[in-house]
Amino acid sequence: MHIIHAGSITLEPQTALHAEEMFAVLSDLRIYQFENQPPASVQSLRARFAALESRMSSDGREQWLNWVIRLATGELIGFVQATVYPDSRAAIAYILSSRYWGRGLARRAVDAMITELVRHYRVRRLTAVLKHSNLRSLRLLECLEFSPPPPGNHLANQIEADEILMWREIERA
Repeated sequence: MHIIHAGSITLEPQTALHAEEMFAVLSDLRIYQFENQPPASVQSLRARFAALESRMSSDGREQWLNWVIRLATGELIGFVQATVYPDSRAAIAYILSSRYWGRGLARRAVDAMITELVRHYRVRRLTAVLKHSNLRSLRLLECLEFSPPPPGNHLANQIEADEILMWREIERA
């Protein structure tokens, strides 16, 4: 993994050293409106980030790619992540501090990550799962050319009744 520059933001490979700065970002309760919860402590977040530094699942079949999002001012504002599978598919996720919602920063960060996944990890299909009520995330994914998959894929991807699966096929260049 390497640093990705995308205009006014930079994506840095996430390490345990980012835990303290990211703890402040991830303590923003507004980002948990739809699911999950804040980390219990800086120490627990540091341990989680350290475990993810392997960049691989224990069986070596999945690549775990995590980047923090840094503004030109130096401030960390969130993260983007992807699990890359052997079949050229990647599941993506992202979190951005609510202070920066609506500024196009999440779109820029996710788009930069997608470009990286396609160029350097040979990803050809991207998926993302979100809650039905998370309209902000739905709009972001639609702007990035994601759409609902053909029928039948929700069961194959273990989607809950209150969730939406979105995907994007990448055409070969």
